[in-house]
This record gives sequence, C-alpha cells and structure tokens, in this order.
Amino acid sequence: MLRTILQAWQATLAAVLRDTGVLLLLVGAPVLYGFFYPWPYSQQAVTRVPVAVVDLDHSSLSRQITRFASANPRIDVRWVTGDLQQAQQALWRGEIEGFAILPADLKRQVVRGSPATVTVEGDGAYALLNKAVLYGFAEAVGTVSAGVEIKKLQAAGQGARQAMASRSPINTQMVPLFNPTEGYGSYVVPAVALLIIQQTLLMGAALLAGTWAETGAHRADARTWLGRLLGLSTLGMLSGLFYVGWVFEWQDFPRGGNPWGAVALLALYAPAISALGLLLGVWFRDRERAMQVLLLTALPMAFLSGFSWPAETLPAPLQALRWLIPSTSGIQASLRLNQMGASLADVLPQLLTLGVLALLAGGCLMWVARSRADLATASE
Repeated sequence: MLRTILQAWQATLAAVLRDTGVLLLLVGAPVLYGFFYPWPYSQQAVTRVPVAVVDLDHSSLSRQITRFASANPRIDVRWVTGDLQQAQQALWRGEIEGFAILPADLKRQVVRGSPATVTVEGDGAYALLNKAVLYGFAEAVGTVSAGVEIKKLQAAGQGARQAMASRSPINTQMVPLFNPTEGYGSYVVPAVALLIIQQTLLMGAALLAGTWAETGAHRADARTWLGRLLGLSTLGMLSGLFYVGWVFEWQDFPRGGNPWGAVALLALYAPAISALGLLLGVWFRDRERAMQVLLLTALPMAFLSGFSWPAETLPAPLQALRWLIPSTSGIQASLRLNQMGASLADVLPQLLTLGVLALLAGGCLMWVARSRADLATASE
C-alpha cells in the first residue's frame, strides 16, 4: 500500500514537471506573485500627497497653520493661494488631491474665543489619498489650536506645565499591536497570500485532474488518488512555506507569532485545496473548462473570507456557504497564528473545518472518479 502511494506521489510530481501549464500555476505563479504582488504596497503608508492651502485670512495664524501643514509628512503643500476657484480647478485637473480653506477673520474669531472652522476638501474617489489629506490638515490645525489654547491658559495665570495639563488632562498613547507600521501592505498581503496559494493550487490541481479525465487516468484506486493528493499537497505546502517563511520576512510584514502553528495550518490547508481541485477537475472532465470557471472565483472568495468585507453583513446563506471554501478558514487562522500569536486551540474551529473539507472533498473525489470510470466502461 505504501509503495503504491509513494509511486503515485512520484508520478504526480513528474506529471507536474511535464505539464507546462500546471507547472506555471503550481510553481511559477506563486513565486511571481510573491515578488510582484507586495511591490505596490512597499511604501506601506501614503505620504507627501500634493495639496494646496486657500488662505483668505492672510494673518500670522493662517501662516502658522500653513507652516505646520508643510511640515506634516502626510501632505505636501505645493502652493498657497487666495483664490478658492483656482484650488477647485486644480483638484478637478488632478494636480492636487485636496486643499484647506482658511476663512477670512480666522485670527479675529480665535482671539475673540468664537468658534472658527477650517474646511478641508479632498478627492473622495481615492480613499487612501483622501484620508492622508484629511488627517494631514487635521493634525496641523489641531497642533496650532492646542498651542493657542495653552497660550490663553498661560495668559489667565497658569504655568506652562499646568496649562499643558489643563489642555490635555489625559494623555493617550496609541500602540498598534498587530500592524506596527499601520501600513496597507501589512494588512492586505498576509491575507491575500493565502488566497494566492489557494487559487494557484486549485487551478493547477483541476487542470491536472482534467488531463487525467481526458486520458482515462482517472480510473484509479483510492491508494493512487491518495498519492496524487499528497503530491499536490507537497507543492501547496512549499508555496505556503515560501510566503510564510520568506516573503513575509523579506517584506517585513507581521509574522512569526506562532510559526509551528502556521506549519500545522498549511498541513491541513494544502490537502483541502488539492482535494477540492482534483474533484473539480474530474467533475468537469475538461482542463480548459476548469480553468475558465476558477479564474472568475478569486475576487468573490476574497470578499467571502471576511478580512476585507465584514462577514456579518453578508446574506445568511453566504455566511454559511463561505465555510465550504478553504480560504475562509485558512485566512482567518493564518492571521491569528502569524500576526497575533494565537495558539492552535484558538484556531481549532478553523483547523477542524479544513480537515472536514479535505475528507469531504476526498470522499466525493473517489465517488465521482468511480462513477466516471463506470460510465466510460459501460459506454465501451
């Protein structure tokens, strides 16, 4: 029995090497994605976004706000103008991503103690750039506002320390726990990596099984199919270790919370995907059809996994059906193990789900392969 399984494992790896399309999917695609997918997020956070300041006050206070805005790393004040329409035209042309309007009589209102409003306009079509514009101007105005308030408290007789304590009686220090850089790459790439592993392995297994179905090689016993499953799972494990053990280290993404737990996850994740891919390949009986269908599933699976879109907002049927996709459990467990340092007990529901999916897909694969073989024999 072990000899049959080992021979099928070796034959599967040899078949992958002979099939250029499958080889590109199972080996080439994960490597290429590992290099090029994190590249757009290498800066992690958006900085130096071009903006303008519409100064209608022309006072020392408005000039101070402009200087603080110029010093903020989020934004880059390209020019200061007194023409609101000019700034709006520049925003519409894409020359800047936003601007702040310092209203007339700004300093007079502040001196009188009246509420003063600084309006910030940005391009809402680009969420990250718009966030940088709003935060950059808010930090600049907030810093100047705090300084003005402290000076007023000092003028009322308080000392410098007492005025600072009165201005901010409770100090807040924000420490990000699982995304230290608070970067977009550290948020999206570790999750999408599990989806890349799934899609490449799923399509590669389906293509290979489709070839076997076309040539009649799907007529095999359970031991042979087990060896084939282990062969594809080996390649899936290597892809996962490539991301978890090297890409995350190379790109300095959050990692290493529970490395052995991550390995245990991959040991269940890869067989679940491989079994599902083989099942789909035998079911379609056509390698091109399997490829056509699976190419369209990546984006829906990303939304169903729950890391980019709150799963609670999905319709109830989708909330149940999404657990039939290995990436749902894989992504949730991987983020907990790699970034949060969770124990295996903390992700036991996800691990059990992957184990059940592997067994169900494997059982269905045996049944479908036997049914296809019986039909082929009857037709002959």
